[in-house]
Amino acid sequence: MLGWGLTRLRELPWRETRDPWAVLVSEVMLQQTQVARVVPKWLAFMHDFPDPAVCASAPLGDVLRLWHGLGYPRRARNLHEAAKVVAAAGAFPADLDGLLALPGVGAYTARAVLAFAFESDAAVVDTNIARVLARVHGLTMTARQAQSAADAWLPVGDSWAWNQCLMELGATVCRPANPGCAECPLADRCAWRGSGTDPAPGTAGVSRPQARFEGSERQARGRLMAALTGGAVRADDAPGVMAHRAAGRLAESLCAEGLVVLDGEWLRLP
Repeated sequence: MLGWGLTRLRELPWRETRDPWAVLVSEVMLQQTQVARVVPKWLAFMHDFPDPAVCASAPLGDVLRLWHGLGYPRRARNLHEAAKVVAAAGAFPADLDGLLALPGVGAYTARAVLAFAFESDAAVVDTNIARVLARVHGLTMTARQAQSAADAWLPVGDSWAWNQCLMELGATVCRPANPGCAECPLADRCAWRGSGTDPAPGTAGVSRPQARFEGSERQARGRLMAALTGGAVRADDAPGVMAHRAAGRLAESLCAEGLVVLDGEWLRLP
């Protein structure tokens, strides 16, 4: 696996660093977002917010403006909150419990930071690795089963390389559709190998098709957030901006989440 993967790793900027802040930013950005969209945003983010202290001291609105285009702005808010916790502590947590205590950091992200920043022996299970695990074992897996299988596969001392290679395998060969089984280094031990019912769909961690975006509440929220990156918007004008029948409720929810502030008759970023 390592012999196959290390020569095929794509050149991604976050693979060139072991800075836990840079790794955390990349992992949060990559959630439900394609790599091609993340690369320029990650570079810009690391330029403007090179460490947790700089990010923590900036208004959330500045973080949200830079984040615009990636979607799911809660991720930006959580990252800003995590930066505050790290800056206040004066050091980045380097163990699983400490990382899990950061706002917005779950089991996958915590293990990814351990593996990719600290090179600790941590097995990562993202959507690509979960798909590989399910197919090789021929089993639709629960989250616990997938993590246990990943832990059993992990070669001690090679955490960074191993996880990166498995991710690359899932992203480029063991794809959701039209997998390249003939070129897979694990084909000889794969229980599925493209024949019969694919065990990956339904496995914990494997991405599922997203609901229709056009006309959705997510699109409406995004329209308002996009408008606010250019300046304040009158609250009475929000329904027109959002073009959604539930615009009032959605604007209220953005305010409740701390992503938007109602300042008199104006809506603005924090």
